[in-house]
This record gives sequence, C-alpha cells and structure tokens, in this order.
Amino acid sequence: MTNAASTNPNFQEFDWTEKEKNYIISCFYWTYVVAQFPGGYLSRRFGAKILTGICLFGSAVCSLLTPFLVPWGGWQVFCAIRIMQGLFQAPIFPAIHQHIAKWSPADERNILGALTYSGVDCGTVLAMLVSGLIASSTLGWPGISYISAGLGLSWCVLWFILAANDPPSSRFITKAEFVYIEASMKRDDDFHKKKIPVPWLAMFTSVPFLALLVVRCAETWGFSTIQSQIPSYMNGVLHMNIKNNAFFSALPYIARWIMSYTYLYFGNMAVRKGWLTLTVMRKIANTMALWLPALIMIGVGFLDDRNKSLAIALMVMNVGFNGGATVGCVLSTIDLSPNHAGVVMGITNPVANVVPLITPLVVGVIVTDVQNRSEWQIVFIIAAVIFFVGNLIFVLFGSAETQPWDDPDFLRKDNVEETIKIDRPKSVFKEIFGADDKVLEHIEGWPVEKRGNEKSNEEENEAAKRY
Repeated sequence: MTNAASTNPNFQEFDWTEKEKNYIISCFYWTYVVAQFPGGYLSRRFGAKILTGICLFGSAVCSLLTPFLVPWGGWQVFCAIRIMQGLFQAPIFPAIHQHIAKWSPADERNILGALTYSGVDCGTVLAMLVSGLIASSTLGWPGISYISAGLGLSWCVLWFILAANDPPSSRFITKAEFVYIEASMKRDDDFHKKKIPVPWLAMFTSVPFLALLVVRCAETWGFSTIQSQIPSYMNGVLHMNIKNNAFFSALPYIARWIMSYTYLYFGNMAVRKGWLTLTVMRKIANTMALWLPALIMIGVGFLDDRNKSLAIALMVMNVGFNGGATVGCVLSTIDLSPNHAGVVMGITNPVANVVPLITPLVVGVIVTDVQNRSEWQIVFIIAAVIFFVGNLIFVLFGSAETQPWDDPDFLRKDNVEETIKIDRPKSVFKEIFGADDKVLEHIEGWPVEKRGNEKSNEEENEAAKRY
C-alpha cells in the first residue's frame, strides 16, 4: 500500500510518514491488550461459540471495509479500523482456551492445543508469502483485505454451523464420543449447567499461576525482540534488508511451524509412554524454547556483515526453537485450571502482550545508532537474561497439574472461611519456603484449621457406619 515498487500502480498509493505508519501498526494493540481481560468472563458467560464467531465476523468486516474507507479518511480512519480489529480479536484466545478445556480430555489436550496454535504460525507464513503476490496482481493492495475478509466470513459460516460450546450442546458427536469426553474428565450430569465462581484470591496467590504469568511475560519480551528488532539489526549492522524479501521474512515462521509439530510429536510420545510427566515435558519444551534462543541472540550480536548467511541461519533457528513455548508454558493455562482456562488466559495473555509495547521503547533508549553493534549487543543480552530468568522461575515453580482452586465446589459457602485462611499462605509460603503447619500457625490471620471438605468427609464416613 505504501511501497510503489511492490504493488499494482493502478491503485492509489499513500505517502504516509514513518510516524503515521507506526501509529497504524501500534494502535491495534491499544484495544487488543485491554479487551482481553473481560474475554475470559465473556467466554464463560456467552460461550466460546458465540463469542469467537462474533469476534471473527467483526474483524472480517473491518478488513472488508478497509479499501473503501482508507482512501476517504486517510491514515486516521485506518487507525480507527485497526483499533476496532484489536477490540474484536482480543477475546479470541481466552475463548479458544475455554473451548479447548471443555472439549479435550487431559490426555488429548496437548495435541488439540498445539494443533490449534500451529494454525497461527501457518496463517503468518501464508500471509507473508501471498500478500506481496496479491498486491502486485490485478487485485492490487485492496485484494489483501478482500481475500482476508472472504476467508474470515467463510470460516464464520462453518463455525456457526459446526461448533458447539460444549459436548451436550453438539449435534454432531455420537453418544459414545460424548460419554468418553465426559467420563475422561470426571464430569457429572449437571456439570455444564453449573455456574462456577472464580476463586480470585486463590488464583492470584497460587505459585504455579504466578510462575506462569512471569514466564509468559519473559517469553513475549524475547520473542518481540526477535520479531521486531532483529530485522533492524540486520539492516543497520549486517546491511541486509530482509523486510522486502517475502521468503526470508517468512522463513523463520516456517521453521517455527515445523518445530511446533516436532515438539508436539516427541513431547506427546514421552508423556504417553510414561517417560516424562506432563509437568516435566512442559518444562523441558519451554527450556528449549527460551534458553536456546537466548544463546542464539547473544551469538547474533557478535556477527558483522561478513557473516550474513550465518545470521539468517541463526535467526531461523531462533524463531524455530521458540515454537516449543506453545507446548511449554502457553498450554499450561489449561493444565492449571480447565474450569477457569478462559479467565487464566484472559489475565496472563494481555499482561504478556503489554511487553511488545515496552520493548521498542527500551531499544530506542539503548540503540541511538542502528549501525552500532555494541549497542545492539546490550539489547540482545537483556533479552537473553529475561528469557533465562523467566524460564528458570517456570522450571522451579511452574506446574502442569490441575490446581485445587479448579474444583467447582472450591468456594462452597461452608468452605470459604477455611479456604481463605489456609490456601493463601500455603500456596505462597509452603511452596516457596517449604514452611510446615507449625510455621503457618504463626502467620497472623491465617491459622491452620481443617478444611471444610475434610469435615464433610468425616461426616460421610460416620453416616456410612450407621448403615
């Protein structure tokens, strides 16, 4: 649209400044970050089918209107469209996580989740490879919007016909499939009718949840550095402009797409054969996804324009290895709490997506001359350290085990007081410092008492003796 050398000259071009282009790119995230927070609640309230369908439909309509409105209103209207697209797309990931949690048994969740996320990489690759061809064709740059909108609207039709919020509301699964899903997840007949309250206090004081939040932020910092800053480094230090080469731009994401299946295959095999627990598998995959790119980033910072081929190879390896984060920390949002997966994703994902807004500001302070390799080395070392520390916290404190606060009856009225008094210190003090009950007794306001469910179990045992 802004590069006459790569688009059909028969269509209008726009002479926008770099500042205006940056506004267009960044304004999408203004609403995308904020609107994810209610995404988890909305997916629970209205169901993933309705929410995802409406959001994709709205985003597709925005894409369809772009070629008509931008020539009339300029970059300001384009910004408004991007803001609306961010608003529509924000709830999608929380809704998808809620959907996966309701439909996938624990032993199949890894496969279904990874396959879902591989579609993101696939879409990125196709968009990079095809957009330039479309823009230079008879369709011109508007063709990119038309085709994107057409695909989105077509998907919406199929989604509304085939999708269902949960197994009981599906018209297309057999009774055997329904029984298998419900039995494997140990659900009773009334499960899908229950309104399960969110245990906010227990969630925000849960060490595995906090570890997940930290590693998601660390992973996003490193990946945003790879995604947005390495091309500038290659242009300034290595004198390579890969932005105008669709193949080189797409190559790292092709590697990420392929590697995501590699991680999935070996990780799933290791868990199924009993070689690794799910928690250990997630931590190994995440370690490879963060620590290997950390080493590679440091190495890239020491290259000069005599090592262009090596630089491209390292960039491809960097993004490729990072594909393991999906099997690692990303799917842990469902592991920790299938019943609250949308809410967990609606908290961790937007917080992590604030990071790409901060990264360019930090780079702008450090790098005053894009051709100065020493300044870029500082940027890459900072990203590598964040990668390392974030994953270390996940390795030490993360988990793929379902947490106690996932229980639908966790906040029962007869159990609220004991839950608040016990689980808060235990989730933090006991797991981090190894404190025993005697230590916890001295924590003011949190005496160690019997849980309500333990009392109910004792009552049930007494009742059983009477019969």
